[in-house]
Order: sequence, then C-alpha cells, then structure tokens
Amino acid sequence: MPTRDLDYRCDDVNLRGYLAWNDNAAGPRPGVLVFHEGLGLGEFAMERARRLADLGYIALAADMFGDRRQASNLQQVATLVGGLRAEPEKLRARGRAALAALADLPEVDTSRLAGIGFCFGGSVVLELAREGADLKAVVSFHGVLATKMPAQPGRVKASVLVLTGAEDPLAPPDQVAAFENEMREGHVRDWQVILYGNTLHGFTNPAADGSMMRTALYNEQADRRSWASMLSLFDEVFSEDTNRV
Repeated sequence: MPTRDLDYRCDDVNLRGYLAWNDNAAGPRPGVLVFHEGLGLGEFAMERARRLADLGYIALAADMFGDRRQASNLQQVATLVGGLRAEPEKLRARGRAALAALADLPEVDTSRLAGIGFCFGGSVVLELAREGADLKAVVSFHGVLATKMPAQPGRVKASVLVLTGAEDPLAPPDQVAAFENEMREGHVRDWQVILYGNTLHGFTNPAADGSMMRTALYNEQADRRSWASMLSLFDEVFSEDTNRV
C-alpha cells in the first residue's frame, strides 16, 4: 500500500502528517483525517490510516504537535495537549490546516470528507465540527467531550458520532450529559453517543495495557464495535460513494 509523509504548515509550525491510499481505487475518493492520541502521531494512528486506505479512502494521519513530536510520559502529554486545549483557536487552526492539506490533494473528492480522532484527537474532530468545518462526519473514539467553545445553533454541518467507554474517567457521565445538551442547544441535525459498558479510556489501542495510565485499557469488543459503527456512518454519509462502500 502506498504511503508517504506529507508536510504542511500552520502559522510558523511545520506539521508532518502521514498519507495512505490505495492505487486500486479509481477516481476521486472520500478523504478521511485521522487525529492522534495525546502521545503524538505514531504507529497507532498510522495503522488506522492504512486500514482506511485499504477500504478505498484516502487517509491523512495529521500531526497536531509539529515535526511529528512524540511524548514519552504523561507529563509531556499534559504539556503538549494542555497547551493546545488551553487555546482552542490554535487547536482548531491546526485541525483546519490538516483538512486543507487533505482537500488539496487532486485524488480527494472534497465533497466527501470526514474526520476521526482518538483520545486527544477525538476532541480535535469535535472542535472542527463545532466551528462548522466542511466535513460529512466526525467520529470521536474515547475523546474528551468538554470544550471552551460550545457549538452555536446551526453551525455544525457534520454528522457527529461519539464512541466512549462508560467507565472512562476522561468522559464522566456529567460531561457526556453536558455534551448531549450542547448538541441539542446547538440544533445539531445528526448526532449520536454510544456508550460501551465496562469499558475504560483508550479502548481502541492494543498498546493500552494500564502501564502508563491505569484507567486506559484496550477492549477488543469495544474496539471492533466502534470501528463498525464508524464504517456504518461513513456508508451512510458517503452514500454516493464509488467502489468501496
């Protein structure tokens, strides 16, 4: 499967994404952004991009930290993620830069774009949806749901799918309820929240074994079901799609 690094910029920051596609798919294809966890753009997000490419999408695993910076411990995660979450406009700008880089590719059908994100990346796709990005769908996997800039009525264009663990301390019941109210008050046309019982944070990543974060633990069943839910939504919003769906 063809892959390559894709450099793009946001202000004075160089962002190094990872692009995956399938040469067997013909014509302009839907594009999907993949936003990484708090550790930075690494193999997990890249593997998800390749998996999407294998299905016929053009997938760009975005870099939110710059120069593909990686965190090696929770303190570094807190610094990198906290700096962006404290400035949601900067976070959104970097998300928009990734979207522009994907949409600029000639093989991409710009009328059929989506974004998915894991953990920190889940909050990124939700922020893009809140500001009205031209996306058909956004999917948050065990993402943080709280925001400093709630969706304004009529602003959200994307179908919104939140996939979260019922026992995830980073998305506790009060934040889930607040997010649901935000969707109602924002008059969001199409939104879903799916809770997976007995499921903690980081449930999609096989490397989440509780060693770095005690409440982050892989759950094969929730991983499989959440991916299937994402594909079902893509099938719906890309209903006029070509070979893959």
